[in-house]
Order: sequence, then C-alpha cells, then structure tokens
Amino acid sequence: MITPLPFPSNPARPGLSAAQRQLLRHVSRSFDLSIRLLPQALQAPVAIGYLLARATDTVADTTALPLDERQVLLDLMSQAIAAPSTSAPKSHELSRLTQAFAAQQTDPHERALMQALPQCLPLLHTLHPADQASVRQVLGHITRGQHLDMARFGPGLQALQTEAELADYTWLVAGCVGEFWTELCGRHLPGYCLLPQAEMMRIGRAYGMGLQRLNIIRDAGVDLAGGRCYWPVETLAQAGLTPDMLAQTARTPNADTLLALAPLYTQWLDHTHAQLADGMRYALALKPLRLRLASALPALIGARTVALLRQAGPAALKQRVKMPRHEVRALLWRIALGLGSAAVLEREFLQLSDQLQP
Repeated sequence: MITPLPFPSNPARPGLSAAQRQLLRHVSRSFDLSIRLLPQALQAPVAIGYLLARATDTVADTTALPLDERQVLLDLMSQAIAAPSTSAPKSHELSRLTQAFAAQQTDPHERALMQALPQCLPLLHTLHPADQASVRQVLGHITRGQHLDMARFGPGLQALQTEAELADYTWLVAGCVGEFWTELCGRHLPGYCLLPQAEMMRIGRAYGMGLQRLNIIRDAGVDLAGGRCYWPVETLAQAGLTPDMLAQTARTPNADTLLALAPLYTQWLDHTHAQLADGMRYALALKPLRLRLASALPALIGARTVALLRQAGPAALKQRVKMPRHEVRALLWRIALGLGSAAVLEREFLQLSDQLQP
C-alpha cells in the first residue's frame, strides 16, 4: 500500500468502518489516495459510491462464471441500490447469491468486497437524501454500461462497432462519474471553482471518459484474451485491421499488424491525453487545496501512464503498463514540497506527459 506521507491524514470517513476503509484501499490504491484527500463532506458519498460500483463491476467482469448468473446478480444489486430503504425486495436472495459468488472469486480483495456487500449497501442510507439520489443516479448509469457489456460480449471474440458506441460506453461507466463529482462539489462547497458549473460539468465528463479510455488502452491485451475488443471495428478497418488480428497479435506479436496499428495507437493516446488535459484544467480551477489535489492525482498518474504507453508502443498489448509505486511516492513528495500549488501541478502534468524537460 502506498502511504502519502507528505499529506495530513483525514478524520475517519463518516459511515465507513475501519474494515470498510481498509477494503477501499485494497480494491483501489490510486483512487483511495484521491478519496483520502477530499474535503470531509465529499468523502462518504464518493467512497460509498465507489465501493458499490466496484462490487457491480466485479460481477460484470467475472467472465469465468455463466452470463445468466451474473445478470441475475447484477439485477438484484441494482434493485437493492435503487431501493428507498434497507429492506430491499429479494434481499435474502441477494445475500445468498452474493456469498456464493464471493466464494468463486480468485482475487482475495474482490472476494472480501463481495462478502462485505451486505454491510456496504446500508451505508447508502446513511447519506443525506440529496447525496443518496446522486449516488443512485451515477450507479444507475454505471450498471447500465455493465449490462451492455455483458450483453455485447458473449462467447468468442466480440467488438464494439463504432466510435459512438465507445463514447457512449466511456460516458456510462466513467464520464458520469465526473458529473457526479462535480454535482457533489456544487452542493457541498459553494464557490468551489473558478469556472462556471456548466463548464466544470463538461470537462469533468471528459475527464472521466479519458480515464476510462486509458484503462481500455492499458488493459487491451487482457481484454482481447477474454474476448472483449473495445477498439471499434470501423476504426480498425481504416488501418486494414480486424479484432481477430489484434487478438492474435496480443497472443503472438505480428510485426505487420503492429506496424499497421501504430498510427491508430498514437491517435488513441493523443485523444486520451487531451481528455486528461481537460481533467487537469478541471483540477486547476478548484479553490480548496485538498479538492484540487484529489482531482489532480488521477490526471497526473494518467499522464505518466500515457507516456509509458507511448514508449512501449503497440507492443504494450503483451505488457502490463503501470506507473511504478516509487514514482507515485516521489510525485506526492514533489507536490507536497510545492504546497500543492496550481503552478506545481501544471508543471508536473507537462513533465509526466514528457512535454517538459526535467
């Protein structure tokens, strides 16, 4: 676990037990850093929303289990999240299926998350009613995207068809999170930013979509091995490529396929970096220091990841590209020494993007 020593620790997040906070750290080290930096009023709705979204994502992504079982469980989870009280319909069935599903998880942290779901769901009802509504709305979008994923990716290799499908998917599972974050800030932190709320919603949405595009590029090899191609057929066709060719190259690199893929790969990284730049603009517009740092961290880590993906090139299909922990620690110290100023954050973004010499 990475401990951001330069930053002061937060009081305990309201509504979350010590065990649940530890669970949050295990299922997302990088996003947990951002949550710990958030102003107190935002921590509970963001943390609870994230835990529930990770649980539904675990169900959608466990492709080793039958599709119909996962669809039933995701439906029950969606109903429980949408229920106005803790006495959700079919709660006993949900608990039984969740525990059975948890027992089949190979990742110990995801297993623990699913086992803890009966204790996590009631946390939603501890929030202010307006925050409950926001969490339910964003989770409704996310689970719709997860349902689409399960319906779209059946047996064998399946792919998105168009760029419009890709944009819709990245909004459903991540762009809506940028809007959710912005909505919470506007509700709890009056005067929190230097830009109009509508503009913050727009670039917050782009930021979330960029983070999801980054995940897609970084995880492409694993996804292809699992029968999922998020790179649209229509776009691949422009380079004379098909999802099957990508999947074969992810297994056994083919020089001709990698050469044909290179221009598209660069375009995807350019698009992703532009959306992360929107995220940095979002962060720099924020007035509260802790909120600015929490919002900037994913963009900074993302910028470095894009730079590493550029260095690896299309051969990254066979690699797991990730910003090393020691670099994250060094980044946190540099930000702390610079007191988290906007100038320091902007310089770090350019430097991590390899657009500014150290």
